[in-house]
Amino acid sequence: MSADFSVKPTLTGDRVLLRPFVDRDVAAFQAALADPEVVRLTGSPAVEGVDPGRLRAWYGTRNAQPDRLDLAVVDRATGACVGEVVLNEWDGHNRSCNFRTLIGPAGRDRGLGTEAVRLVVGYGFDRLGLHRISLEVFAVNPRARRVYEKVGFVAEGTLRQVLRDGDDWVDATVMSILAPEWALHRGHPQG
Repeated sequence: MSADFSVKPTLTGDRVLLRPFVDRDVAAFQAALADPEVVRLTGSPAVEGVDPGRLRAWYGTRNAQPDRLDLAVVDRATGACVGEVVLNEWDGHNRSCNFRTLIGPAGRDRGLGTEAVRLVVGYGFDRLGLHRISLEVFAVNPRARRVYEKVGFVAEGTLRQVLRDGDDWVDATVMSILAPEWALHRGHPQG
């Protein structure tokens, strides 16, 4: 099976809807990237007054990318965009890619991120035919690591001191999930 990242699906869960980006999503990302916690936990560069034109240009091109899948995370209860999920860095020969996500303040602590991760990882394995999905999570973001572990990602190793956090250095953990693991637990591993 060959991955077709040019198709931008809409995936529906109980709490979230994953869909291609629309212009009105820019305000959500502008707010998220202005949030100090989002900037710190994702390692994003701190930017004074995020330029909506720049964000609109970036998110306006995501739906046309043939080698990656970027989807908005929408809270079904409110209809508001609260973040994004991304499968990128596609390696066709090895049927693998990277995963990253960003959930803004409006989407925290309600299980939206966990459901969004399960939906996009399931799509990656079941529809795109991926064999491996990997990610890196910073040590300062234990909430994200718990989400990844709940979905079945396994820690593989530590990248030492990869992120500057004020005067300190932060490690990142490399994690992955494989298609045979997903087939066994469908994002709900035991233990």
